[in-house]
Amino acid sequence: MSVQRFVAMDLGAESGRALLGVLEDDRFSLEEKHRFSNPTARVNGRWHWNLLAQWEHIKEGLKKSLAGLSEPVAGVGVDTWGVDFGLVGRGGELLGNPVTYRDSRTDGVMEKVFARVPREKVFEATGIQFMQLNTLYQLYAMREASSPLLDVAEQLLFMPDLFHWLLSGKAVNEFAIASTSQMFDPVRKHWAMDLLASLDLPAHLLGQIVPSGTVLGTLRKEVADELDIHPMPVIAPASHDTGSAVVSVPASGESWCYISSGTWSLMGVELPQPIINAKSLALNYTNEGGFGGSIRFLKNIMGLWLVQECRRAFVADGHDHSYAELTQMAERAEPFRTLVDPDHPPMFKPGGMPGKIEEFAKQTRQPTPNTRGEYIRACLDSLALTYRKTLDGLEDILGRRIEVVHIVGGGSQNELLNQLTANACGRPVLAGPVEATGIGNMLVQAIAVGAVSDLSAARRIVRESFPVKLFEPRDTRDAERAYARFRELAVT
Repeated sequence: MSVQRFVAMDLGAESGRALLGVLEDDRFSLEEKHRFSNPTARVNGRWHWNLLAQWEHIKEGLKKSLAGLSEPVAGVGVDTWGVDFGLVGRGGELLGNPVTYRDSRTDGVMEKVFARVPREKVFEATGIQFMQLNTLYQLYAMREASSPLLDVAEQLLFMPDLFHWLLSGKAVNEFAIASTSQMFDPVRKHWAMDLLASLDLPAHLLGQIVPSGTVLGTLRKEVADELDIHPMPVIAPASHDTGSAVVSVPASGESWCYISSGTWSLMGVELPQPIINAKSLALNYTNEGGFGGSIRFLKNIMGLWLVQECRRAFVADGHDHSYAELTQMAERAEPFRTLVDPDHPPMFKPGGMPGKIEEFAKQTRQPTPNTRGEYIRACLDSLALTYRKTLDGLEDILGRRIEVVHIVGGGSQNELLNQLTANACGRPVLAGPVEATGIGNMLVQAIAVGAVSDLSAARRIVRESFPVKLFEPRDTRDAERAYARFRELAVT
């Protein structure tokens, strides 16, 4: 009987966790060993991640995951959100605390970039959806501000690269996370050097790109000694969290799409090659890297961030409801009463989400929400209709029908949103697994060490190990009428 154990460090924008996975006889199980919030802090006008706290939690999670184990662990890997990075100077000196993608330093920067390199040329070079949070605009903002950090930095490491370096000592850029930057050429599969030169950006900071599933080395001795644990392999999974989540989509065949549902919703398909043409540019789709050199052709959607921000505002007003309670309130609210565009630019920034929803409703001559349930219902109805719009775009670009929608990740627990998505898309929805990112992270590690043969085998293991729930379309006429309204309201 073969048993292999893996540890996944899965960090999202709202929280992080350490998961211990056990692979035994082609069945996979996992257990959460440590969970922590992932707060940001405003320092001198900038929103930063708390890197030191994140690192301490990663070590704590590793220690808890190995507690009581007599058997060795086959690997540990880290996945995080995309685009954000840290800088490292001479002698391995960390330079500052990483700035979050929601910081205002990139306000107006896209237009400055396009003044030097036309929008079409940026897309031709990178195939990436235009969002002001992309690394390209963060780095350009630093150059515009004459940041002294750029004068002393020797390497740029994306967030999971940074943690892998702290764990193993190996400083490289993993393929999936590098591809989110809008500085990577997905056709030639290397950095878009001509684009970087045109923008006078420091290309020397970008390092070697390694494939998802690369064994980086062994846990640093000083880390192992500090935690009183045995060294283990450090393995870069598909280090962008969506890249790992897609690995664990329990799909078969080709006629399916996925929604990786959390703070962001990432909706797309898995392809062997990027699609970079006038239609994908016009509809603002993106070509990100996936496991095995695949392309995640998708769109980033401002997912459950809207609900999270509403909840944060409600708590500040003294109404501390759980997400489950808020969903129950939404279920009782009138459907499609108020619709919003989740990707309307003001929704991107933290704070005041209920007020932003009210303002959008007033601008579009809709009734404003009156209850907390109506605010949440507006968010969920609008997300489901955004998924329908994204599905239409995918089918238009691909020239084929998509038969099934898989929803994975934490958002797959929201059964109301799952049903609304089935109704809006007119397709069956298969929801689960919930811990898709951690599962995918560890299955990539398992492939790297030879415990699982390939991606098809990994997905078969997911299907046999974790439940999924089917949501069949219903009330589709109401959804169609709401979709017609929504297409007139949506501005992105």
